[in-house]
Amino acid sequence: MKLILTADVSGLGAPGDIVEVKDGYGRNYLLPRGLAIVATRGAQKQIQVITRAQDTRRVRDLDHAKEIKTALEGLSVTLKAKAAAGSSKLFGSVTTSDVAAAVKSAGGPVLDKRAIELPGHIKTTGKHSVTVRLHPEVTVALPVEVTAGE
Repeated sequence: MKLILTADVSGLGAPGDIVEVKDGYGRNYLLPRGLAIVATRGAQKQIQVITRAQDTRRVRDLDHAKEIKTALEGLSVTLKAKAAAGSSKLFGSVTTSDVAAAVKSAGGPVLDKRAIELPGHIKTTGKHSVTVRLHPEVTVALPVEVTAGE
C-alpha cells in the first residue's frame, strides 16, 4: 500500500514522504490515526504543500532548538522519586514525563516527553545522563540527579 505521511512516524519517515507499507499497517494504524493519507494524484499536490511548510518550519526550529540547547546546558536537574529506606533502589522507574516535569520545575523550557530518550530504565538513585532530541540536527546530553524522596 502506497501512503503519504502527514506526521513524523518513528522508523518510517517524515511528513511528506511517500512510503510503501503492508496493507494492514496502513489500514489499521496509519490511516485511522491521521498519520498518513493514501497516495493519489491529488495527494501529490498536498505533498508539495506539506514539504514547503516543513522547510519553513525547519529553519525556524533549528534556531529555536539551538536556543533551547543553550538553556538546557546550564540547568541542574534534580528529580525526587520514591526509594526503599537505606537503599538506592527506586520503587518503579523514572519516566520521560518525570524528567520533563523536573526540567520545567528547575526553570527550564517545557519539553515534549517524546523528545526525551532515557538510557534504559532508571531504577536507582544517583546521576544519570538523559538525551534530549530537540531537532534532527540538535541533541543535548542532560545530566539528571535522582534522589530519594516522597
